[in-house]
Amino acid sequence: MGKKDLSRQKKFETRIDFTPMVDMNMLLITFFMLCTTMLKSQTLKIALPSNSNEAMQEKNQNQAAESQAFTIILDGKEEEKDGIYSSTAANSKFYYYEGKLDPAQAATQLIEAKGIGIKGSTDTNFLTVILQKKNEKALKKISEFKKKWENHGYSNDDAQNDAGYQADATKVLAELNEAHQTPIVMIKPTSRASYSDVIALLDQMQINSIGTFQIETLSKDDSTALAVKGVQLPPAPGAKK
Repeated sequence: MGKKDLSRQKKFETRIDFTPMVDMNMLLITFFMLCTTMLKSQTLKIALPSNSNEAMQEKNQNQAAESQAFTIILDGKEEEKDGIYSSTAANSKFYYYEGKLDPAQAATQLIEAKGIGIKGSTDTNFLTVILQKKNEKALKKISEFKKKWENHGYSNDDAQNDAGYQADATKVLAELNEAHQTPIVMIKPTSRASYSDVIALLDQMQINSIGTFQIETLSKDDSTALAVKGVQLPPAPGAKK
């Protein structure tokens, strides 16, 4: 009987088990699917009555714009503290006017607001209170829809309940806008305005259900009106001194 070759090593087949990795990938995918919210655009188009007569249609649009227009001008500057840039009440300035600005009437038409304001503010010179007043009809309707949504009045299914609320809110904003009963807000920051104030104002658009708003640059009339108020703006970049 021969001797066994003890020097020969037993070979093992190398195999990587990917099963745990598959489980981890599925877990991560499921996590992000559940936690990620698909955001829809918050921008609404301005709904105006159609008219075959182009001249009459343009006149109606101008009238609608003047009656609904509400312009907010932001001025101020951000200061750095502990690596964080923010604005203070002393640095931030807010001005507003309604309709079309007449530079000759700037002294009375352009009004300085006390500030943006917070929830529960009652001072009528805070912007949040002014926006609430101007959009009172829409806010009242949306408040009714919200109560219905909170009680699952649209559906017992969460997704359908949300969809019902959004559909009603969007519809009433469009109807009121078409009837020229909602404000069209123009936000005009100066070159010194802080990003934090711009973001705070955009938040107010959502809080007060302002369906149509946009960020614009200052016009020549805006600059003239600010000068009447004693606000001297820095020269535009590249302008000759």
